Amino acid sequence: MKRTNPAVLAIAVVLGAGVGFLVDQILTASGQATFTPVITLPVLLALLGALVLALAIPVRRASRGRSAPIDPFRAVRIAMLAKASSIVGAAMGGFALGLMIFLLTRPVVPSVGSFGTTIATLVACVALVAAALTAESLCTIRKDDDDDQPGPGDVGGDPLAPI
Repeated sequence: MKRTNPAVLAIAVVLGAGVGFLVDQILTASGQATFTPVITLPVLLALLGALVLALAIPVRRASRGRSAPIDPFRAVRIAMLAKASSIVGAAMGGFALGLMIFLLTRPVVPSVGSFGTTIATLVACVALVAAALTAESLCTIRKDDDDDQPGPGDVGGDPLAPI
């Protein structure tokens, strides 16, 4: 598994911002109120970041030999959860950024409540991406000295290749 590419996160932010701006534009054009995230959204995003970190810490301890070994499939699942969380955090952060851009480009001053929850969502998304990327790095193992050379029975050095 490769680490999360910063370009993927940047694309998720740009796409999310476009969707957020477009949603508010469509809602306003149809005469409805703009979209305002509920206050529980940033709370849940922050809790997701804490959960991903909490799940990754035992993987790090096991990979360093400080605790009992864990199931490798569990470690991969946690790493994939961290990778998915970083992409979701980037997309949701972009969505919140799009909402903020829409509100700031209007001649009417936005209400403090709607703007406050949007800012809180953006901050929680940044925290989620940071926690997810940290968790992803915690789930990596050290490179052994013989990782460059395939061992006996290895097909091209790929550990998942059939023997």
